[in-house]
Amino acid sequence: MKAERPELSREDGGGTAGAPGSERQATTACDEHTDEQDVMTIEEVLRRENMLRAYQRVKRNKGSAGVDGMTVDELMPYLRNHWSRIRDEIREGRYRPQPVLLVEIPKPGGRGMRRLGIPTVVDRMIQQALLQVLQPQIDPTFSESSYGFRPGRSAHQAVERAREHVAAGNRWVVDMDLEKFFDRVNHDILMSRMARRVNDKRILLLIRRYLQAGLMEGGVVGQRTEGTPQGGPLSPLLSNVLLDDLDRELERRGHRFVRYADDCNIYVRSQRAGERVLESIERFLWKRLRLKVNRAKSAVDRPWKRKFLGYTMTAHSEPKLRVAPESVKRFRNKVRELARQGRGRSLKWTIERLEPLIRGWVAYFRKAEVKAAFEQLDQWLRRRLRCILWRQWKRPRTRARKLMKLGLARHRASTSAYNGHGPWWNAGASHMNHAVPTRFFRQLGLLSLLEEHRRLQCPLRTAVYGTVRTVV
Repeated sequence: MKAERPELSREDGGGTAGAPGSERQATTACDEHTDEQDVMTIEEVLRRENMLRAYQRVKRNKGSAGVDGMTVDELMPYLRNHWSRIRDEIREGRYRPQPVLLVEIPKPGGRGMRRLGIPTVVDRMIQQALLQVLQPQIDPTFSESSYGFRPGRSAHQAVERAREHVAAGNRWVVDMDLEKFFDRVNHDILMSRMARRVNDKRILLLIRRYLQAGLMEGGVVGQRTEGTPQGGPLSPLLSNVLLDDLDRELERRGHRFVRYADDCNIYVRSQRAGERVLESIERFLWKRLRLKVNRAKSAVDRPWKRKFLGYTMTAHSEPKLRVAPESVKRFRNKVRELARQGRGRSLKWTIERLEPLIRGWVAYFRKAEVKAAFEQLDQWLRRRLRCILWRQWKRPRTRARKLMKLGLARHRASTSAYNGHGPWWNAGASHMNHAVPTRFFRQLGLLSLLEEHRRLQCPLRTAVYGTVRTVV
């Protein structure tokens, strides 16, 4: 069954009389692009194929409703009735975005709350259409050392580049954290940078109105004079446009650095040089971009004592990537939360919910070359599951019976069941390890982090060495 698509007219992106038409007339995007069309104009934003792509992307991403309560599934019926008006308002510079809905989510490690601004689905579609026109033209102008939210670039590439800088002898890092970056973006400075890249004033006006759209918090809409809340499709591109000034300044000074969104690491050869760089860049950011460096979270230190995008590295002359301790701690907290949800449920239920968490976590950290974290987490995870079993058995009599059923001798099962120690102690004791061995969990479908990591490494090593045997 084909997805619903808003139909836009041939002249500029609207349907006949502005209304969305039938799906049969919808075609894939970019088939009819010409060099003349690759211009950042509002007409290119409103072009039929571009709006179709934007609608499909928003529908695929799903997401929560904004202040108007409209869901992604309700977007198509709304567009059929209102797209003509919206399109004309955008073209004539009269369109006013609705306020964004403020949602706060906890930051990893209990470091406070992250503020997200959720636009309405209509505004998400328009922002996505803007992004599709602006990004192909603006992104190639960014620095090669910028990796965040860019097509064809990833966090893995960023951490590998960081390791290259350390291996080249830059064994001190200026780990710089920008204080509440997305909340402190100066609108005038950002728009002046956008005006250097975009000639169509209607696009610039629309972007400024998105920046200044109200923020609904606790049912009350407040005006915004600074900041670009995370959550909208345009926010990552705008942050890269603003911070491109920082990238160019670092390049002008000849520094080796890696930036991923507002996380910036500068690699130098001595602590003294790092302290000078931190002070001078702090002055530059405030004077040029009105951004503050968070001194409490920033530091000049050894790279293996800091984390970058969840990774850290060893202190070898040819450093190896490894999972940062903070990332391991966050994984354990997620497992504990799942374990709490699984109280009163079967162990298989908990293991099924763990599978996507394990796969996703290992996939992200597949670049790690030090395996210790995966081995330790495997052992800890099995102990956590044994702890769940011990709690579920509740009474000593039940525990003794279960242990005997799992193969323990009567005397040992009885002694273990009545030992008086708590669940966590018993989960790590030899009687539970013998009664509930690794193969027990494997039969229930529990993934091994170490084995999953080896599986993901297999294609890489096969490509390098030409044989899978090198993985073993």
